[in-house]
Amino acid sequence: MPRTVGVVLSGCGFRDGSEIYESVLTLLALDRMGIKALCMAPDIDQAKVINHLTGKEVKQTRNVLVESARIARGAIVDIAKVKAEDLDALILPGGYGAALNLSDFASKGAKATVNDEVAELVRQVHKQGKPICAICIAPGVIAAVLGKKKPLLTIGNDAQTASQIEATGARHENCAVREFVVDPKNKIVSTPAYMLGPSIAHVAEGIEKAVRETVAMIG
Repeated sequence: MPRTVGVVLSGCGFRDGSEIYESVLTLLALDRMGIKALCMAPDIDQAKVINHLTGKEVKQTRNVLVESARIARGAIVDIAKVKAEDLDALILPGGYGAALNLSDFASKGAKATVNDEVAELVRQVHKQGKPICAICIAPGVIAAVLGKKKPLLTIGNDAQTASQIEATGARHENCAVREFVVDPKNKIVSTPAYMLGPSIAHVAEGIEKAVRETVAMIG
């Protein structure tokens, strides 16, 4: 029976949802390894909607699950219906949706709260000893949920963001975009992706390595 890895999406578009390249590269890496991806997202409204052409906020209401379905080609489920027992590992691609919709890390940093359903799934996956991979800004979500476990994470080398992660109790390690950081004790992998960039080729290399390391941790 093929392994199943959950992929938590947060909308569609890097300014207010999932970073599309990061999400697709994650799905591609899993498929190349013969791993089944189970895409999921919370059924909630986005915190804000950004016009990706102008970069300006617009007065619209968009649903995180509906928007995430664009990336998943419709093959997506409400995260509330997913249990840790359904998964062998969990991956959170980045994009500001992770810090706006999955959590409020963008505005509250170390004092961030995480969507209840997202937080519960992260806690249960970790409790069951299954690996978790966080990409780009998504380590902020992991820090907000598991900070007391002192996980080792990376968001690249942004000192201000790193300090907020460390203020949760988590540890931060600087990392190049083509590389990844591993916390073997907590079974957590992270990679900077578009926290650093600069190109899709650089980001792809780091994500592929991080996803492969995550899958290798599956017991």
